[in-house]
Amino acid sequence: MTYHQRLQEYFHQYEQEQAEGRPTQLTDVAAWMVKNKLWSMRPADVVQRCADDLSRALREEYKTDEMGRRYRVNHAVRSKQGTFWAELDTAPRSHMEKAFAQRRRQVIGDCVQLKTDVDVYNDMNSEVEPINLVLDFTEDVREEMAVRGHEKDDAA
Repeated sequence: MTYHQRLQEYFHQYEQEQAEGRPTQLTDVAAWMVKNKLWSMRPADVVQRCADDLSRALREEYKTDEMGRRYRVNHAVRSKQGTFWAELDTAPRSHMEKAFAQRRRQVIGDCVQLKTDVDVYNDMNSEVEPINLVLDFTEDVREEMAVRGHEKDDAA
């Protein structure tokens, strides 16, 4: 059983024993896991935890350009050798092309999974009106760009 599979198992155990079908905050599950000695941080995990925290922090850093556009500063590219980070204003074009392509694939993957989840939910609940999912974001992007004051013809 992989580490993530064990974590999933503990979550489901918590759900059965503690949550009784109610939505659950993961901090509650984590506290329960630590209290019951189901999880502890190994010394080897400290560096990875720091790297994970650093990754989250870098994803959250934004700046605003002279035109008032808020943009993400740091961009990652995953490869077989690891994940490499660079700042948008100093990164080589090749890094940014890969970073943008990978983020686009992530969005597509999220959309595929969302559609699957909606389809399964609709199939499981066929006695009620199905949830309609629109995956064409052209107008959504155009509207959001207008709200932000960054209208462009090629917004999508």
